[in-house]
Amino acid sequence: MRNVALVTGASRGIGRAIARELAREGYAVCVNCLSHLQAAQELAGELRQQGQDAIAVQADVASRSAVEDMVRTVERELGPVTLLVNNAGISRQCLFQDMDDETWDRFFAVNVNGAKNTIQAVLPHMLSEKAGCIVNLSSIWGLRGASCEVAYAATKAALVGLTRSLALELAPSHIRVNAVAPGCIETDMVRMLGPETRDLLIEETPLGRLGTPEDIAHAVAFLASDKASFLTGQILTADGGFTV
Repeated sequence: MRNVALVTGASRGIGRAIARELAREGYAVCVNCLSHLQAAQELAGELRQQGQDAIAVQADVASRSAVEDMVRTVERELGPVTLLVNNAGISRQCLFQDMDDETWDRFFAVNVNGAKNTIQAVLPHMLSEKAGCIVNLSSIWGLRGASCEVAYAATKAALVGLTRSLALELAPSHIRVNAVAPGCIETDMVRMLGPETRDLLIEETPLGRLGTPEDIAHAVAFLASDKASFLTGQILTADGGFTV
């Protein structure tokens, strides 16, 4: 059985870097996106040109039916998913007192329920094979909290609990579940904060720089590899020492 990776939210940023890294590691890759379909298709085409099977599938991970359709497409065109990377997520800065129910619910629908939906969709085959790997993308803000990002931090903390608990539940079936908690990474989300905030984040990072999407991709690839075969239920913090 060949290695097949489903990477959610993979049309740009960290997800795109993860898809590229996994393709280099020999995975057939499904590039999932919510709205940037052209970018996802271009990435899939790039991976195919490099000799790896790849497809792009547009689906809202918050929709259980859309996720189930996506997984069926992956199984039909690439094969059963052996590695699931839950990277899709949304972020927004605002005061907690100003957050309406619709926004709060959307955060949890995408960041938490999205992971639940994809995991439940790929689990039947993993359980039947007694093999598989799941990597969730949490955040250092889910570990320490973040002012004006209460909903985001709460969802990322939920992924930590999901990761650790599911790792215990699936360990007897030899399915490993881990998470990466990125620190301050050079992405659109950070650039939206403005140059002053960006410079401050660099100053507060002991290694003296922001992380790159490739830094996180390397962490994900490690957790998915045989080199991490004895690791499950772990939260790998990749933050340049920010939380030390």
